Amino acid sequence: MALLEKTLCIKRSKIPRAGEGLFTKQFIPKGTLIVEYKGRAKKWKEVLEGKVFNGYVYYINRNHVIDAMTFKKALARFANDAKGLTKVKGLSNNSIYVVQKYKVFIRAAKNIYPGEEILVPYGKEYWEVIAENILCNKS
Repeated sequence: MALLEKTLCIKRSKIPRAGEGLFTKQFIPKGTLIVEYKGRAKKWKEVLEGKVFNGYVYYINRNHVIDAMTFKKALARFANDAKGLTKVKGLSNNSIYVVQKYKVFIRAAKNIYPGEEILVPYGKEYWEVIAENILCNKS
């Protein structure tokens, strides 16, 4: 399966305080698989035993998660969520995560044009954990 890694680049995200983001250099039609979310396969129990919060985990089931924390060159880990803590008017998610046989991919949910940031929903639970961590750190 041919993915689009060679047409993607990492630049400063359009979302304030999000750090870097994943961008495309070419047109991506709706429905296209863009990039695989690569990382180390682990059990959920192993993630929970970690000493630090890991925001780079994709949960498939309790026996299989993808941990991209140490995979610094894995492009999909740079995709941000437009519906996170900081919202930008006019910016919305244009892609989704899809699971195929224990692999995770980002697929275009809309047409994505050259220069656009690839944005995927992380899910309500992710943002609840982030908000809780922020509150804990303020105490």
